[in-house]
This record gives sequence, C-alpha cells and structure tokens, in this order.
Amino acid sequence: MVTQETIKPTTNRRRDLTRYLIAIVVLVVLNILVYNYFFRIDLTEDKRYSISPVTEQMLGNLQDQVVVEVYLEGDFPAGFKRLQQSVRETLDEFRIYADGNVRYTFFDPNSITDEKKRAEYMQQLAQKGIQPTNLKATEEGKQVERLVFPGAVVKYKGKESGVNFLKGNLAASPDERLNQSVEGVEYELATAVRKVAFQGNKIIGYITGQGELPQQQATDLLGSLQEYYRVALGDLDQIPSLQGLDLIIVAKPTTAYSEADKFKIDQFIMNGGKAVFFVDALNASLDSLGTGGTFAMPYNHNLDDLFFKYGVRFNPTLIMDLNSGFIPLVTGYTGGKPQTEMLNWRFFPLLNKYSKHPITRNLDAVYSKFIGTIDTVKASGVRKTPLVYTSRYSRIMQAPVPLTLEEARMEVNPEQYQAGEQAVGYLLEGTFTSLFRNRRVPEGITATTIKEDGVPTKIAVFSDGDLIRNDVNPRTGQAYELGFDRYNNIKFANKELAMNTIHYLLDSEGLINVRSKEIKLRPLDKVRVQEEKTYWQLLNLLAPIVLLALFGVTRYYLRKRKYEKF
Repeated sequence: MVTQETIKPTTNRRRDLTRYLIAIVVLVVLNILVYNYFFRIDLTEDKRYSISPVTEQMLGNLQDQVVVEVYLEGDFPAGFKRLQQSVRETLDEFRIYADGNVRYTFFDPNSITDEKKRAEYMQQLAQKGIQPTNLKATEEGKQVERLVFPGAVVKYKGKESGVNFLKGNLAASPDERLNQSVEGVEYELATAVRKVAFQGNKIIGYITGQGELPQQQATDLLGSLQEYYRVALGDLDQIPSLQGLDLIIVAKPTTAYSEADKFKIDQFIMNGGKAVFFVDALNASLDSLGTGGTFAMPYNHNLDDLFFKYGVRFNPTLIMDLNSGFIPLVTGYTGGKPQTEMLNWRFFPLLNKYSKHPITRNLDAVYSKFIGTIDTVKASGVRKTPLVYTSRYSRIMQAPVPLTLEEARMEVNPEQYQAGEQAVGYLLEGTFTSLFRNRRVPEGITATTIKEDGVPTKIAVFSDGDLIRNDVNPRTGQAYELGFDRYNNIKFANKELAMNTIHYLLDSEGLINVRSKEIKLRPLDKVRVQEEKTYWQLLNLLAPIVLLALFGVTRYYLRKRKYEKF
C-alpha cells in the first residue's frame, strides 16, 4: 500500500533533481555566453576603470603586437603607487580590447647595479623624452623623496614613442597633480599607440609669404606634428588654392595679405578646412627695444574684416600681467663686468587659467610674449568657446604702447592691474559665412564662383604670434624645445596647447575627448588618520572575525531549532 509518507520523499527527490539539472543548464548557458560575448561592467561613479569607445576601436584595429615598457616601478609612496596601479590597470584593459596585441612590462632603472650602465640607460631614456623626477610625499608625517621615471616607451614594428605620465598643472598640489596624471593615463598611452601603429593621412599646411615665423623658429612644433600628420610649407602667393590640405597654420604674419590671399583662406574654410591663427595685433619685440625704448604700433595684416566676419576681433592692445615671466637685465657692473639679474617683465604674461575643455584640461602654464586682447562679435551659426585667460591681475594698454626696459625696474602699482581675466584664445565652431559673399572674385583668382555659405568646421585663434615660436641657440643654431625658457631653465606647456588644439581640430574620431576624463579626488583627513590609525586597524582586523562568529552561532541556533522537532 502506497502511503502519503512514501510519495513525499519521492516527490522531494524529483524536485531537488529537477532544480539541480536546471542549475547545471543555466551555468553551462552562462559560460557559453560569457565565452562568446565579451563584456565588462564598471560600477564606479566616475568610470575610472573604463576606456573610451574610440580607444577600444583603435586597439581592435591593431595588426601586430604593441610592446609597452613602463619605468614607473620601485618602492613608491602611496600617491605614486596609485599612478603606477592606474597605468597597470589601463594596460590590462588595452590588452583585453586589443585581443592580446598589447604586451607590457614594468622595469625600475634604479635596479641596475652597475653605476656606469645605469647612467647610460638613464641617458637613453632622456633622449626618448623620459626624464627622472624627484618627487616628495608625506608618509606618516615624514617627508619622503623618490627618484622616479614616470614614463614608458611604446614600440610597434621598429617604431618607438616615449610617454610621460606625470602631467598636470605645477600650480596644483602634489596630490592634485598626481590625480591629473591618473586622469590622463589613457590619453597618453592611446596617443602613443596611434602615433606608432597608425600612419596619419591628414595634411597640415604651414603658410608663409606674409612675414610669418620662419621655419627655424617653428621647427619644434612642425617636427612634433610630423609624427602624426603630413606637413607642407607653402607660400600663399605662389599657390592657386589650399585645396588638398586639411588644416592650415598662420603664425605671426607681419605684412598685409592681398585680397586674393584672403580669398584662398576664406574658401578653404568655407569648404570645411580647419585653421589655427597665432596673430599679433601690435608690432612688439624685446630685441628691438634698445636703450631708449620704442612704441608698439598696430600691424597692417589686412585680416581684420576676415576675423570679424568669423566672429572675433583682435584689439590693438597689449596686456601687462603681474603673473608674468622674467628677462635678464644688466643691473650694475663689478670689476668692469656687467651683473645680470632676472627681473619680472609684465609684458610676458604666464597663462594658467583655462576653460573646461579637452584642449586645455590639466594643462600647465603657457608662456606668452606681448599678447593682446580678443573680443567676440556676432556671427550667426558660430559657437565661440574661450580657451585661455590671463590672470585676474592684468592691465590693458592701448596702442601706441610705450616699451622700455626701465619698466621692469619700476615699482608696481597694484591698483593699475585690475582689468581682470582676459580671454586670449578662442575656439570657433560651426557654419561660417564667406567674407566675399555678394562680392566679386578678387583679381588674380582663376575661380569664377564663390562658396558663400560654408560647411561645419572649426577654427582656433590666439592673440600671440610667439606662442609657437621656439628659441634658437645663438651659438649652435639649434632650436630649443617649444616652451623652454632658457633663461630660467623652465619648460612651459606651449607645445601641449598647440598640439592639443590641432589634434582637436583634426580628430574626427574623438580621441582628444579622452582628455575630458575626470576622476574625483577624495582625500582622507590626514590628521584623523594619524590619530585614529590604531583604532581603524583593530576594527578592520577584529570586526570580520566577530561577524563571522556571530553568523556561525546564529546559523547553528536556527538549524538546531528547526530540526529539534524531528
């Protein structure tokens, strides 16, 4: 006789067996899905462990293996370890999305025991652009110094590119600068991979013929651009049009453009060409001051109507700023020999105020020389974004501006420097209207039609022609690096600003937007950490043990109560 007691165990066994089989099927299906469909989930608020889609796409297109040698290795304080860990995590992501075509190693140059070999190795790294940095940090109330090499070398099919991870603004605190460096890790690595693995096909034209900066004074920027793009130099008077170029650079013109030359620039922009203008409104040069001084007078570029049509106006002014650079001046003689002293020269403002834009994010200070103001005017269909500002302690001088070296020796009156922050660089984006709308084609132009309404494009304008000028060693004739102040042995971010601007204008894929990545810094209260260290150590050590014990006792009691009735 089959009783209810007999049926019940059989039913329970079938139910348990069914659940077990279902669980196995679900696990098998999940494993098949995970194996065939790759995905990663980043649950952090600022998406610090995610890389951008444009980087993923670039890595997926790699045809061969990229090798990355990272030199950020060694015994570091906590802040540097965070940067090191960020580099490692980013490279792990690169390796996954590149389907194994990214391989990396970490190496500490200080681990080389032979002093001569270590010095030679460090010199090789310096030649690749990776300089050692002696950084300080506070650990347990003590100052700690470490000589670190915050960089890497990216190799691909015999080509190499150096990467510096330690970026950011020197005016920021050490913790903030390290955080800015962490934010830029993906961009720096992705840019280096693109440089060595993907040959750029964009063409940049450096315009000459109107007294622009000679090639020797722009050689560092042009050489850096050649690592990403093709660069061509051309006299605007000698070429029929700018067709075939993707971007043009106009750097410090000193003579007037003809109507035909303006027409070539205008039609280039109307057809979607990009342009960067570095323009001085006034003729001012430190070399031309002499002993008696001079006056800075306006240039006649014949470009005012072109810029006005596009939405900006270069004012005939010079900006003096209390936050400025230094120049060497003779302050006396000792034993018949001149004594030189570095004095503040307020006509050389240091630009360290930026808008929140990928071009200028986490940028260090930029060195300007005889820079003027820019106003915006109405231009339908054009969005104007200020990029760079002077400090709040500025003074605007209207032309003609007296220039004399004695000004550096004069006592400063702070009341005269209350003009506030002045925008000296703008990004113009949108659909521009031709300057030659409802006008005839200028003489000397073979074209018979005028494109009056342009296609969407981008332009950048800066009111300093010397912003991209590199100094030249007077003895050797060799060009210094752009942004390097040879008098004070300081490197400014002029090249980074110019390169970022050009990358943004030409970057159809949007890799430059990776610079917008933001990781919030949430620092601990260092005083409380020091005072309560023992308490939190004990809490983290004992609390898990106590909780585990409570869980075990509670589970034992519940099971005992459940099965006691049997």
